[in-house]
Amino acid sequence: GPEAAQALVRAVEAREVDVLIGTQMVAKGHHFPQLTLVGIVDADLGLSGGDLRAAERTYQVLHQVSGRSGRAEKPGRVILQTWQPEHPVMRALIAGDRDAFMQHEADERKRGGWPPFGRLAGILVSSPDAAEADAVARALARSAPSGPGIRVLGPAPAPLALLRGQHRRRLLLKTARDQAVQPLLRDWLGAIKAPNRVRIRVDVDPYSFL
Repeated sequence: GPEAAQALVRAVEAREVDVLIGTQMVAKGHHFPQLTLVGIVDADLGLSGGDLRAAERTYQVLHQVSGRSGRAEKPGRVILQTWQPEHPVMRALIAGDRDAFMQHEADERKRGGWPPFGRLAGILVSSPDAAEADAVARALARSAPSGPGIRVLGPAPAPLALLRGQHRRRLLLKTARDQAVQPLLRDWLGAIKAPNRVRIRVDVDPYSFL
C-alpha cells in the first residue's frame, strides 16, 4: 500500500537499504541520490507479444528506470540484459538518442499504415467455453468486411488468452485513416448471432492490446 511504499522510499533515502529489487514500480519518479547502479534483467521482455506499442512502451519503461541512476553528484551506470542488442530500442537507449527512436518508430508505422497513419478497432470475443469463443471468432472472420484499405487480422488468442475463467480471442480491423470505422463495425457485428455466454467487446483506436 501507499504507506508501506513511502516507508521503503524513506529507508532507501536514509541508506538503510543498499540494494533494491523490484518491478517497474521502482521507476515511478523516485529520487534516490545515492543510487549509482541500475541493472535490468530481461530488458527486452516487453518487446514480445502482439502489442503494437511494444517498442514504445519498452523504451519508455527502460528510459524511466535508467533515469533512477546517477541523479545527484555521483555518476551513474546502467546495465541492460538483452537478447536483442541490435533492436532499435536498445540502440537508442545506448546512444541516448530518443529522437532517433521516435523517428524510426514513426517511419515503421507509416510504412505499415498503423496508427496514427491508419486506424484500428479491436474485437475481443470471450466465453467460459473455449470452443464457443473459437466458433464465434471464426464466424466473425468469415463475415469480415473487405474493400480498398480494409483488412481484418485474426482471429488469434489474445495475449491474455485466459483471464478470470474467460477464454479470449482477438481480431483487429485495420483501415485507412479516412475510413469511417463505426458503420463497418455496426454492419459486421450485427450479422453475427452469438450464444448468450459469449461476449463481443469492441475497442476503437485501442490503447491496450492485451
